[in-house]
Amino acid sequence: MQIPIYQVDAFASRVFSGNPAAVCPLEQWLPDDRLQAIAQENNLSETAFFVRNGNRFDLRWMTPVTEVDLCGHATLAAAFVIFHYLDPLRTSIVFDTRSGELEVVRDGDLLSMDFPARPPQPVSAHPDLTRALGGAPLEILAARDYLVVYGSEAEVRNLRPDLQLLAGIDRFAVIVTAPGRHSDFVSRFFAPAQGVPEDPVTGSAHCTLVPYWSGKLGKRGLKAVQVSQRGGELWCEDRGDRVTIAGKAVLYMQGRIHI
Repeated sequence: MQIPIYQVDAFASRVFSGNPAAVCPLEQWLPDDRLQAIAQENNLSETAFFVRNGNRFDLRWMTPVTEVDLCGHATLAAAFVIFHYLDPLRTSIVFDTRSGELEVVRDGDLLSMDFPARPPQPVSAHPDLTRALGGAPLEILAARDYLVVYGSEAEVRNLRPDLQLLAGIDRFAVIVTAPGRHSDFVSRFFAPAQGVPEDPVTGSAHCTLVPYWSGKLGKRGLKAVQVSQRGGELWCEDRGDRVTIAGKAVLYMQGRIHI
């Protein structure tokens, strides 16, 4: 069997930046263990698999070790492949996923995703959280992930977390954030227990970041930068129970998997 594969840098306007995702269009679903083996072999933070279903697409995402409920950059990458290589006349795509219906709209080079909001709430933090991250957080909240707020972009950039300790934290992942110097806010994202020590750019994290910063800054439209080593830019909008997360993408590699 041969399966097409594309590697796309998402939330990027040039290769070697943003977040790389593998995208595998399928004629029909393979067994889950085969999908997981492909994701493990790809060894990227996410591999997206999709199957056409009429005029829509069923979409799933896998890290090297597990399937996840929501992934922004791999959704962006999957939409990029459909728009540019499989169905270039389309201007919108609807994906059916474990997080419900997700629409992606094309506006030139910018792809806008409609995602569910995940507003964070104050919580009692795991006792090892601050020790694992370092620094002096101003606030700790959570939705699916911890949201740890610092006072400055420099603090977020300079964090050197203990990833082994962070892997034992009682949430799916940890987002750290602060006001940006040249953007509304910056962030980083750590999910070592999910096989992703630090994710370069994390669309799903902005389901939590956007409601938080929209409330703090009193504005709906937000420019975000994820300050990982590769870095990435996102244009976001708070729409109440939904958020818009937009970015660009570029193709790095195209080929075939032989299994």
